[in-house]
Amino acid sequence: MTWAEVDWTILERLRQGFLSGGAGSGPYWASPQDLANYDFTYGERIGWKWDQVMRELRLRGWAPRGGTVLDWGCGSGIASRRVLAAVGPTNFDELIVWDHSPIACDFAAEAARRDFPQLHVTQATPSYFDGTQRIGLLLISHVLNELPPEARDALRLLCVRADAILWVEPGTHDISRQLGGFREQLRGSGFRVIAPCTHENECPMFALGRERDWCHFFAPPPPEIFANSDWVKFGQRAGIDLRSLPYAFLALDRHHTAAVAPVSDTPALATSTVDPNSPEALQVIRRESEQPGRQAGSPPPDLSRVIGRVEHFKPYARFLNCDATGLTDCELPKRADPNLFKQLERTKAPLVYRWVREGPKIKTGEPLAPAQPRDS
Repeated sequence: MTWAEVDWTILERLRQGFLSGGAGSGPYWASPQDLANYDFTYGERIGWKWDQVMRELRLRGWAPRGGTVLDWGCGSGIASRRVLAAVGPTNFDELIVWDHSPIACDFAAEAARRDFPQLHVTQATPSYFDGTQRIGLLLISHVLNELPPEARDALRLLCVRADAILWVEPGTHDISRQLGGFREQLRGSGFRVIAPCTHENECPMFALGRERDWCHFFAPPPPEIFANSDWVKFGQRAGIDLRSLPYAFLALDRHHTAAVAPVSDTPALATSTVDPNSPEALQVIRRESEQPGRQAGSPPPDLSRVIGRVEHFKPYARFLNCDATGLTDCELPKRADPNLFKQLERTKAPLVYRWVREGPKIKTGEPLAPAQPRDS
């Protein structure tokens, strides 16, 4: 699809359905054209969120282990296509898509076959959900505001069959805290928390007095869209701030899945010419994890994750910090580390840091970042 082919009437109808809450009352796709228009606009914005999630997982040195990918509630299939593009389709046996709309299933399957012709793509059948086959990677995207209680229960049972789960939702207060509730349930049933948390403790968002807080982040849109008159027109007609892409997410795997070193600590990658942001980089990470002596374990205890945005004032920066000790309202005086102050204002990377701090006062810090490839 191109911007010249976009049907603004379809987009407006979909927008009204999203705003009115009609998305939770049943399938809202009337035709393949609905999905094509959605995928090109609203779906692309969701894709940018998934891109940022995959960047963070690469920073954490984590890669899915293969097997079957199930895109549950697939919609146009944007989530599975972004993950497959980031990891590499050859690392998986097959892709299965499912949605309560048959039109969406057809669209998602056809789009995946077009982008990854070498991958076996099927649609889930009722018998698949009645079975016990293992799911290598379960993908869930933007579903919580649409699920009735019985569907949530079915989703919890499906999660039990997964070896790894990647789950992205809108970054609203209510949806994020619902996702946190799933985190707590899954954490107690054999799953290891990979991200966004830097620990596996109980989520501190549910601590007394933290009811107004929620775990959310912001993905950077591609900078070129701001000079694109079509994207500007879309943002105006849809009532969307193109600069703001709030999201919440979870990445979990089973405890038996090997933990690997962060990309910056992966020797094979650091001494190669492999682009650390490519699917080939994750293959290096996976090979490293299979070497003797690599043991499963918890995240490094000194990592922190900044929640939401960093607020900048003239003399200091302020942000909500999450680490193994819980939530802390931190401040970085500009004079303490001017370069770090400037970096926090400009960076588009996931805000995973190692701080040097005294209580809530940051003295200095450095981001968790991939090593730059160099010649062997």
